Amino acid sequence: MAAAVARLPLTHSLPSKFNPSFVFPSSLSFPTYLHRSPFLRSFSSVSPILCSSQNDSRSLGSDSNASIVGDLLDYLNESWTQFHATAEAKRQLLDAGFDLLSENEDWNLKPGGRYFFTRNMSCLVAFAVGDKYVPGNGFHAIAAHTDSPCLKLKPKSASSKSGYLMVNVQTYGGGLWHTWFDRDLTVAGRAIVRASDGSFVHRLVKVKRPLLRVPTLAIHLDRTVNSDGFKPNLETQLVPLLATKPDESSAELKEKNVSSSSKDAHHPLLMQILSDDLDCKVEDIVSLELNICDTQPSCLGGANNEFIFSGRLDNLASSFCALRSLIDSCESSESLSTEHDIRMIALFDNEEVGSDSCQGAGAPTMFQAMRRIVSSLGNNQATECTFDRAIRKSFLVSADMAHGVHPNFADKHEENHRPQLHKGLVVKHNANQRYATSGITSFLFKEVAKLHDLPIQEFVVRNDMGCGSTIGPILASGVGIRTVDCGIPQLSMHSVREICGTNDIDIAYRHFKAFYRSFSSVDRKLVVDD
Repeated sequence: MAAAVARLPLTHSLPSKFNPSFVFPSSLSFPTYLHRSPFLRSFSSVSPILCSSQNDSRSLGSDSNASIVGDLLDYLNESWTQFHATAEAKRQLLDAGFDLLSENEDWNLKPGGRYFFTRNMSCLVAFAVGDKYVPGNGFHAIAAHTDSPCLKLKPKSASSKSGYLMVNVQTYGGGLWHTWFDRDLTVAGRAIVRASDGSFVHRLVKVKRPLLRVPTLAIHLDRTVNSDGFKPNLETQLVPLLATKPDESSAELKEKNVSSSSKDAHHPLLMQILSDDLDCKVEDIVSLELNICDTQPSCLGGANNEFIFSGRLDNLASSFCALRSLIDSCESSESLSTEHDIRMIALFDNEEVGSDSCQGAGAPTMFQAMRRIVSSLGNNQATECTFDRAIRKSFLVSADMAHGVHPNFADKHEENHRPQLHKGLVVKHNANQRYATSGITSFLFKEVAKLHDLPIQEFVVRNDMGCGSTIGPILASGVGIRTVDCGIPQLSMHSVREICGTNDIDIAYRHFKAFYRSFSSVDRKLVVDD
């Protein structure tokens, strides 16, 4: 979409080397987070970098020009694992006035109500019921996922090599594993802790300091690495280093009771660090599920702070935009007063490994939730036909990050479908149904964008390359719901450190919010199966 440009004003918040000649499309406001957010972390005395807004912009939700980028940085820096991402989403929903439901209990839902539930603390479904809802009306849903490619500790992770304590890991998903070398790493995830009364408590854990590292081999010992490529053995050479192996006879170790044993599943030194973070005894930690995480904060980058540099953009950026658009689309009592349908988000786990889990999109979580919602709002009088009609009237946006064209590898994209950063959401097409987009669903989603003057792009993979997939086809076929696949364009997908454009975050947020508020009016104008 062609657009005029507007010159950016300088502000006191910008770095000293900010380029005043840089321009953003006029359809987008100058990033307001640069005005209202301090630069909180600096890796250089010259170029300060915004890592967190530390400002509550919830009050700006009704302002269509307000930026959510600072809040996204906060979310990313809090959400080192799928468990932390879900817990943070839960906190924000509770703060916004949503009611927490339990899948184990009966639901008593009312029009105008806002609700959510979690599953496994890595999957979340939230929804807001229109005041004018009647049983049989549809769902307008956005689905994303909370997991990202990473390394995970093996059930028995303790090992030692050449005088070092090592931590054995599994690869999760299709990561660019070479990017994990020479990074300042740590562990985060969840633990089951025995309480003083004998019960067991689910706890999140995050060791914030650099704890682990996977060192590369010096080029002097691998002279052909630059010509032959870096191809590490993922079992034997992608093993993080924890510490120098201690002298087992050390009096200090004996005093701290952290000496190693061949029977230990995890190094006692690591367990002591975890128990300190959890504020419990080592012996009270009865189960662990830990990811290896990069400690470098998510931050703004680029000469004009137009990029976000972060891990886990795929797919926490989509998850956050969906979460905020739902919250802000119904933040006041009047927001749902004219709504006839149900606004929903579904954030799933395990997308990166196929979604076939209890907390993944392959489970009937969304389908069961929709059925329970229709039944409860119909005072348990709704028939099977009522639910079927609701599904026929429903629409799903499957939101997962998209491949922006790489300036050094532009030929990897089909020449007429090369999404660019800062140009809006990307609608994904695939004739073989690797994406769920159809001509109809693409049209409806683009009409919403057109109605609100939002830019949009399209992507199709080259015929001589394989195509990835998303939860879109899984949910479309499992629930029978009309679905469009879309995503925020990014670079370095599945690297330990990814890149996306700040403008695209705000465009996605505005597009999703417009979808909730405008889709019904657009959908009524289209007749297909008459």
